[in-house]
Amino acid sequence: MKRVLIFSLTYPPFIGGAELALKEITDRIDAPEYTFDLVTLRFDSNLPRQERFGNVTVHRIGFTAPGANVSDRSMPFVCKLAKVFFPFTAFFKARALARSGSFDLIWAMMANQAGFAALFFKWSAPHTPYLLELQDGRAFSEMRSRQPILRFLWPLYKRVYFAADRIKVISRFIEGQVRAIGYQKEVVIIPNGVDVARFSALTPPEHLLHLKQKYGKHEGDIVLFTASRLVLSRGVEDTIGALAYLPPHVKLLIAGDGEDREKLQHIARGLGVETRVTFAGHVSHRELPALLHIADVFVRPSLIEGMGSAFIEAFAAGVPVVATAVGGIPDFLTDNVTGVFCDVRDPKSVAAAVQKYLDDPSFASRIALNAKKLAAERYEWRDIASAMRRELLDPLTDRG
Repeated sequence: MKRVLIFSLTYPPFIGGAELALKEITDRIDAPEYTFDLVTLRFDSNLPRQERFGNVTVHRIGFTAPGANVSDRSMPFVCKLAKVFFPFTAFFKARALARSGSFDLIWAMMANQAGFAALFFKWSAPHTPYLLELQDGRAFSEMRSRQPILRFLWPLYKRVYFAADRIKVISRFIEGQVRAIGYQKEVVIIPNGVDVARFSALTPPEHLLHLKQKYGKHEGDIVLFTASRLVLSRGVEDTIGALAYLPPHVKLLIAGDGEDREKLQHIARGLGVETRVTFAGHVSHRELPALLHIADVFVRPSLIEGMGSAFIEAFAAGVPVVATAVGGIPDFLTDNVTGVFCDVRDPKSVAAAVQKYLDDPSFASRIALNAKKLAAERYEWRDIASAMRRELLDPLTDRG
């Protein structure tokens, strides 16, 4: 049996694209041949310190607070401290786990504190292969300006990359960032995926009716939908702004929560469109397909995007998409083929892209059909997990 050690700052129930990818991939790797131990932060004192989560044994560590929020701006101070010390606490936890048997692979999710923990463990076990996975769509050149502490840790931070035996990325954009810093070893592109069957399955009519009533979709209304963490880098404010250029029966449903929610509500009030915007708050990933099925257009004019799993989920649900051509989005979205592009920070451009669908329903149907086919052919989680095993897990652990 091959034993894999995973470092990740967060894991379900705290879920984003990276955490979802870890869970979906490990769930589909044969348990008899691989065993996964994942070290992550606990944050919420109500969570168990250890539990089995699919094919992964999750080990939660660090300072906690009851019901802690993982958003940086609202995170309790003790949890912020837990993040700062994670490279060290996770390393010592991993060393304790290694006493019951050596690991065949170190897998770090992101070049953050989890990457530092993996680097330290790699130094202590130099013959164990180290895989670094990157999903962040921010340019590497911006790192030092966004995180001033990296100015002092820059040589060490670059070792998080250079010490990796292989780097996995989810888009060509991130591959370019890795090459730009001088990484010479193999970089493998394996995108995130989607549970096509779940997102394309029909939602019971009575549940659709309930959701329409709950979120105020009336006969004749057009609902734009977006699902993301409510931070300004996702362009939600530009989608709100687009309503000012669209007919009154066009509304916006926003699934998600985050530190910029109040700012977004203020923007909606300032533009006089607050009655057309519904903030659904946190929505479980299980409920997303049904919300997509009451939507007419999925809109997310991101400023940055490593890839954007939410777009692929909209593809699978048969909902036409409006997006910006940033980060990894052009890997799967071709203008007027699998979606429609709009300009960054341009609400009027967002509105024009939406209007293109509204003016030509046959065009919208054709785009949705193309995108749904692409999701099924290239982004099914089963195929993504197979590629992960074939191109990374098996070669690295066999070498180790």
